[in-house]
Amino acid sequence: MRNYLSFEGLSWLVFVLFVIIVPLFLSSFYLRLMSLIGLYSLVVMGLVLLTGYAGLASLGQAAFMGVGAYTAAILSSRFALNPWLSMIAGILLAVLIAWLIGLITLRLKGHFLALATLAWGLVITGILRNWISVTGGNTGFGSATGNRFPPLSILGYPLRDERLYTYLIWFFVLLVLFLSLNLMRSRMGLAIKALRTGSIAAASFGVNVSQLKMLTFLLAAAFAALAGALFAFKELFIDPKIADLSTSINLLIMAVMGGIGSLTGAIFGPGLFVFLESFLQEYLPWLIGRSGNYEIIAFGFILIFILHRARQGLLPLLRDLLPASPVKPINHQAEPLPKRILDRAEGEVLLRVDDVSKNFGGLRAVDSLSFEVKRGEILGLIGPNGAGKSTMFNLITGVLRLSEGEISFKDSLISKLAPHQIAQRGIARTFQHLNLIGNMSLLDNVVLGGYGRTKANVWQGMLGLEGGERERARAEAHRQLKRVGLAEQSFERADSLALGKQRLVEIARALMADPELILLDEPAAGLRKHEKAELIDLIRKLKAEGITVLLVEHDMELVMTLCERIVVVNYGTKLAEGSPKAIKQNPKVLEAYLGSESASL
Repeated sequence: MRNYLSFEGLSWLVFVLFVIIVPLFLSSFYLRLMSLIGLYSLVVMGLVLLTGYAGLASLGQAAFMGVGAYTAAILSSRFALNPWLSMIAGILLAVLIAWLIGLITLRLKGHFLALATLAWGLVITGILRNWISVTGGNTGFGSATGNRFPPLSILGYPLRDERLYTYLIWFFVLLVLFLSLNLMRSRMGLAIKALRTGSIAAASFGVNVSQLKMLTFLLAAAFAALAGALFAFKELFIDPKIADLSTSINLLIMAVMGGIGSLTGAIFGPGLFVFLESFLQEYLPWLIGRSGNYEIIAFGFILIFILHRARQGLLPLLRDLLPASPVKPINHQAEPLPKRILDRAEGEVLLRVDDVSKNFGGLRAVDSLSFEVKRGEILGLIGPNGAGKSTMFNLITGVLRLSEGEISFKDSLISKLAPHQIAQRGIARTFQHLNLIGNMSLLDNVVLGGYGRTKANVWQGMLGLEGGERERARAEAHRQLKRVGLAEQSFERADSLALGKQRLVEIARALMADPELILLDEPAAGLRKHEKAELIDLIRKLKAEGITVLLVEHDMELVMTLCERIVVVNYGTKLAEGSPKAIKQNPKVLEAYLGSESASL
């Protein structure tokens, strides 16, 4: 076993031994509880991917559990379809429904998305309750209602024994855990984590955000449908409660208890929930002296305590008390990632902004602005706060759509392209407001910048078949961190750094994309004097390597030192354009922005 195996990887190995040995000694009652924990774990793992990593809140995951259960039961009962094929069909139908829902719902954000998933869950539950001729309605579906369907079987042997079924459920739990752990270590897994901090940053290094959100939503639906189908064949009876809102809420509570950002927590949470529920149902009525569903009240207090004392969940809290797992070493001998061939013909127009305007309702943030960035130059874009500089960056990178005008890159129109398509053309950027993933290492943050230079798909990621591509990306990321002077801190968390150094990490991430044009939005903010000097040297080295730089900065000493040309904007319009010397002496610029003392810079 390699010494860099993560905590989650070690937990996976422990669980393998656990599910092989422990069921041999359990009674039927505890085997049933263990099976229930496994079924819940499958759904909660999908919730961790969707909500914990991708930041997409869902209150309707139990509905997909219901789709998987009812589809498998109906097909095997009324159409005599093989139970395994019925289970696959249930998963596929849940994925199809999730895709249709996602086309409409995933455009929403925050609590709007949560409410939308809640609404869709209520719709699906309503269908299960009211389509009586097919689903049996509130009476349920199964042998007790005259709808007999066979149990799952292996090699013709029906799985009726509780112990065997426990092993089957936990085989799927461990399989899904293995695939999910591999996925989250992969190229696409890192991109999924980037969605939580905001889609703008993810798109800036080439991630197709809408596609990745949909992929995560479909995986979560598939895991839930698998759990539902397994439940149906285990119990040989289902009712709409499997898909209702209370089940979805319980699943979310399990995810929060275990750790919404931890895949192993997706097993710990359901385990804690199921055993607590069983314990409270048995002993609370005896303690209080009357019968009732008092466990609901108890879970309310438990959840409040967790949210107050362990917001990341109980398992991450316990993990923080353990020694950190050794990190995987960087393979410095790995073959370099493919590099973009840069045209060295300096002086030609690389980026053209032609009469561009942007309206936000009645506010005209950018007004008929035109300028050119020539290949190989360092161009400064300066102006007062609110002048439209960051808006211009967002227009260039496709984050915002133009109201008027055109933007071209290498003589090709890019103003109608999606952000990830523009990034793949060779434009990278940093942000005025930092967009790093704080709980990830510097190295992994920078690896994300190379998303467009790597090709491994979701299946290769889940199966751990990325080959040497991951090693190559990590080695390249370390080289970029070395360029900005942070190689020694590669494995530190990004949020442990001072603001100025976090800005250097963003520059390293942008360089990881191997761009032709890099847009730097206030890169010197928060830097100390010696760090600014190092930044100036770095930008000059980039120019020497053939990279073109468009710079927004309020540090006029840095701007005047670095830039060959400067464009000044005020109230969204171009106020002046010229050399640093001409800009320093321009009366309009002095009055609107620089002030008279700037003439001495």
